[in-house]
Amino acid sequence: MALHGREAELKELGELVDGPEERVGVVVRGEAGIGKSALVASAAAAASVAGLRVLRTAGAEAEQNLAYAGLHQLLHPVRAGVAELPAPQRDALRTALGLAEGVSPSAYLVGLATLTLLAEEAVAKPLLLVAEDAQWLDRASADVLAFVARRIETEPIVLVATLRDGVASPLLEAGLAPMVLERLGADDAADLLDAVAPGLAPAVRTRLLTEAAGHPLALTELPAGLAGFDGLDPVLPLTERLERTFTARVTGLPEVTRTALLVAALNETTSLAETLAATGSLLATDAGPAPTSCPHVEPEILAPAVEARLIEFSAGTVTFRHPLMRSAIPAAATPTDRRRAHLALAEALRDQPDRRAWHQAAASAGPDETVARALESTADRARYRGGAAAAIAALEQAARLSEHDGTRTERLLKAAELAVESGRRETAERLVHAAKPANKRHRATASRLLSEFEDGVREDPARVAELAVTAEHAANDGETDAAVRILWSAAMRCFWTEPGDAARKALLDVADRLPVPDDDPRVVAVTAYVAPFERGEAVLTNLRKLAGATGADPEVDRYLGSAALQVGAFDLAARFSAAAAPGLRAQGRLGALPRALAVQAWSRVRLGDLAAAVPVAAEAARFAGETGQPFMYGLATAVQAEIAALRGDHKQAKTLAAEAERAGLAAGARPVLATVQLTRGLIALSEGRFDDAFADLRRMLDPADPTYQLALRAYCVPELAEAAVRAGQTGALRGILAELECLRTPSPALHIGLRYARAVLDPSDERFAEALRADLAGWPAERGRVHLAFGEWLRRQRRVVESRTHLRTARETFDALGMTAWAERARGELRGAGESSPNRGPDAREKLTPHELSIAQLAADGLTNREIGQRLYLSHRTVGTHLHRIFPKLGVSSRADLAGMLKTLEG
Repeated sequence: MALHGREAELKELGELVDGPEERVGVVVRGEAGIGKSALVASAAAAASVAGLRVLRTAGAEAEQNLAYAGLHQLLHPVRAGVAELPAPQRDALRTALGLAEGVSPSAYLVGLATLTLLAEEAVAKPLLLVAEDAQWLDRASADVLAFVARRIETEPIVLVATLRDGVASPLLEAGLAPMVLERLGADDAADLLDAVAPGLAPAVRTRLLTEAAGHPLALTELPAGLAGFDGLDPVLPLTERLERTFTARVTGLPEVTRTALLVAALNETTSLAETLAATGSLLATDAGPAPTSCPHVEPEILAPAVEARLIEFSAGTVTFRHPLMRSAIPAAATPTDRRRAHLALAEALRDQPDRRAWHQAAASAGPDETVARALESTADRARYRGGAAAAIAALEQAARLSEHDGTRTERLLKAAELAVESGRRETAERLVHAAKPANKRHRATASRLLSEFEDGVREDPARVAELAVTAEHAANDGETDAAVRILWSAAMRCFWTEPGDAARKALLDVADRLPVPDDDPRVVAVTAYVAPFERGEAVLTNLRKLAGATGADPEVDRYLGSAALQVGAFDLAARFSAAAAPGLRAQGRLGALPRALAVQAWSRVRLGDLAAAVPVAAEAARFAGETGQPFMYGLATAVQAEIAALRGDHKQAKTLAAEAERAGLAAGARPVLATVQLTRGLIALSEGRFDDAFADLRRMLDPADPTYQLALRAYCVPELAEAAVRAGQTGALRGILAELECLRTPSPALHIGLRYARAVLDPSDERFAEALRADLAGWPAERGRVHLAFGEWLRRQRRVVESRTHLRTARETFDALGMTAWAERARGELRGAGESSPNRGPDAREKLTPHELSIAQLAADGLTNREIGQRLYLSHRTVGTHLHRIFPKLGVSSRADLAGMLKTLEG
């Protein structure tokens, strides 16, 4: 039935289905009963007529704790296609849906499998995906639908979801167009009421229109409860009392029908067989204390409810005509009746232990360790399938039913751990506080869990010293792994904030006493973060020893990449983090992936490898945003700003720097602010504003400035030295260099910078030769910088012929790296030396977006569209669409041509 007064909205949905590809879906929002379902039903019918295949799912309040229940419903009609998916995706999706046993899949791998399956189905016929009552979808299914929504911009797929106003959902952040449904206007409300209940007395009609106030559900349902109403009685139910109206319609039904309706309302599926079996169990109990058998109940028991238009039968299912009915019937029942109905359902679901456990829990009036253990097993199975939200809910319920305080605390902390892993901060904090940990071990766990969000950026830096004490207690109790985890949390705080020397020393003291090898990757990383200079030599020794084992364990590589960045070994940082990324990607660990990518991008930029850094930084920002890591997003965006500055795109650099600063400033995220400040210094340098550049960069070395970061401050010495010399601040520079030379660390980045600074501060052939003799094989930007400065100095010394060799090398280096401002400086110097220098055309790679560059490089490496899609979490058809756009931009027509072009550019 078309919905009165919704013509404009229906037209918009129709345009969405048939319109331009950038419109991939819509979230239809409105208050309960406002007509979202009817609107979407009409749109689905129109889509079907138009030749689209419609796949539907609907959230149910009782299914919110069943992981992937909504996804199972959506994909059931196309389940045969699962067998054709690539093996990792097939196994992940089958495991998530409970169709097979396998390794616990990540939500992102399940999302990729779903996207691939839907994209394949859409080839034969475009798809309309409908998710009704999304506020009741289980979190795992909602996350997957949001994942799909963000990636179907080039697929013949449209997603329409309905959601109540004021309810949070991942779909709201998935880039879908919002459509807010308001109540009906006066004329449309009158037309709807006349269609539903013609012939009402004028007084009754006027009163009902007034009370309904344009609410479609009230207009369609209130007339059923108005028999004998004269329009004057003040007891007409208001819109807020619609549930009472539903209940009033149930009251007149036979008792057995009311019993069956209660069971159906409490059952989380629409299975008619389950409802009848549980109803039979209830009736058998009512028949006597020891019935010989459960009576066989026929569907006809529900016929009066069908006649009253409360429910509908269809292919072995029983569905309520309105979602409110499922809530209204249990609300009107007595606690005893609800408990008996849950127990009957538990009896009927003996072959489904997860659902049975939930019904047993709902029927439990007090602690019940048997049911608690069943729920704990349910949580394990949910987690195994990747349903963290369902596992958390089951553990929390198990804690409620626990008979002992210790097991209650254990279960709540276990639930909190899952909440931390899945990025649900408020949930984790609530669970930790509810756990009320009493012993040292539980307190240590609670402390660690509360500290792991945002790496303590928003917390008082004094918290670091407290964590040192907590880690020491855990270590003294023999909880070495817990102590290491706490130290890692504290070490990350030393990166994002500045806790002071005393706190850093306290952390080192605990780390030094731990009974673990010195080359344990976790301890190496902790040491690097806490004392990047004092322990720099030991860290570098261990990093070089461990470098031969890269690729064995992505988590180990991530730790070591982070450690290498702290001690200025950018070549090793890029190597370790690049090795970590594929493993983290394959495991679906997209919370850790943007961290490894950000380290890789930051290091690549400092090395001058902009071509490799561009797609990595973009991917880091995208995944950090999707996984709710605002400060990692800020850091990746700041790296993108630095890249833009080095490429000479100052407008873009300033925009990105401002965005990153907004992410980092309020919370004082020092690495973000330091990278932003470095970007601003680079812009000022390339614009010839040397006083500004020196002022911008010098801020990074001021401990009182929010851009000061203990480790990173020492890794912009070349830029600082150049700005100081050109601004006439050589005296200030000498003082800065004296302080940095006292750091007593073998940090490659620091010493490369110091050699360059000494050469430009007191230039001589010997100084520049010393800078060039350093091992700069993996540091092309620094080698180019030395050649440029050497050539400039030689020209000023009127040694023009000698200068040209260095200036040419600098120009060619910076052209290859895409560092436009520095390349133009080299050209200008060459012209001053009497040598013309052709202008550089845009690098073919610079014609591509970061996303396109990622795809192009992977295609050039020989990966198929499917393999690229798995790497970047896209459907292979989306990859193909991007390649069709990439080829004309680069002037190539095949993958072979693409590979040849990129290889030539790299050479």
